[in-house]
Amino acid sequence: MTASQPVTPDIRAWIQTQNAAGQPRAVLLQSMLASGWTQAAAVAALCAVLDAPRDATPAPVPVPDPLAGGPGAVLHLVGRDVNVVAALQSPRVVVLGGLLSDDECDEMIELSRRRLARSETVQTDTGSSEVNAARTSEGMFFERAEFALCERIEARMAALMRWPVENGEGLQVLRYRAGAEYRPHYDYFDPAQSGTPALLKRGGQRVASLVCYLNTPERGGATVFPDVGLEVAAVKGNAVFFSYDRPHPATRSLHGGAPVVEGEKWVATKWVRERRFD
Repeated sequence: MTASQPVTPDIRAWIQTQNAAGQPRAVLLQSMLASGWTQAAAVAALCAVLDAPRDATPAPVPVPDPLAGGPGAVLHLVGRDVNVVAALQSPRVVVLGGLLSDDECDEMIELSRRRLARSETVQTDTGSSEVNAARTSEGMFFERAEFALCERIEARMAALMRWPVENGEGLQVLRYRAGAEYRPHYDYFDPAQSGTPALLKRGGQRVASLVCYLNTPERGGATVFPDVGLEVAAVKGNAVFFSYDRPHPATRSLHGGAPVVEGEKWVATKWVRERRFD
């Protein structure tokens, strides 16, 4: 680590979350030193995040919402009824039961298995992707409508979210082995990072995420929302939707994948953008 170590979105989110929880700056500094940061780099990162001018919160934009048509226990989609298990307003989180069938889950795992590689994260300071210690899964991306299964599920997701299918990125499948996790992070692209404008050229900002569980781990692997103390258990065929109407921590959309304790966890994630994603 050097004094010029970049402040990644994950580090920024961690510092902001710890600060909001009331942790003194000295405690944050000691935690960073214990994890391998040099003192100069850690101090520079803390100052960059905590002493930065407080900009006004960005204006909200329209976002998808599975419950836009009104509350209900069951959502009737083409060819499938999906149960609303739970919902929060802030952050906007909807837990869904039975979005995918067991056969669809199994087929998606098999289609993805041969193409798995160590997962990467988007680096918004450069616009590229790279392996990140915060994400210890294996993953791959399907092209949109690459297989009949993908096309069918994507159409269902678009109907669920009331959002155009062409605004969605291709499905990403991840496998988390025992001990693997994804530390809390935001899915939107950080406007403060220099690489974000390049990422926004393809469809604009991400505005919502839909995480589908393709199996049920023996233990662990919940999707966690630290800002509100919510844990969503990974149950085969179920899904969790959440939206973020601006690229800002005010959305309280900080989330992560808790470590898998026993077995493994498979998920399929759909990110959707403001506009058409090509």
